[in-house]
Amino acid sequence: MNNSDLAEKLATVIDITKADARKAVDTVFAAIAESASNGEEISLNGFGKFKVKDTPAREGRNPATGATIQIAASKKLTFAPAKAIKDKLNG
Repeated sequence: MNNSDLAEKLATVIDITKADARKAVDTVFAAIAESASNGEEISLNGFGKFKVKDTPAREGRNPATGATIQIAASKKLTFAPAKAIKDKLNG
């Protein structure tokens, strides 16, 4: 499923135009991205949590040459599903 599919499903379920549904979907994802870029945790009841985690700098290897390289520190956006979602996935 992609953004367009999600917008189409939303338009069908709540009886709005596809354009309005696409705006809503894009707005939700933009808000999540904005909050994450500010380092905030995004908690969606019954769905899960998005968290920003820091990954420290580390040494790695170039798979082509085997040479040691330095991998810079970075931030990652992680997702932890809620229990309801885990239960739905597993059974």
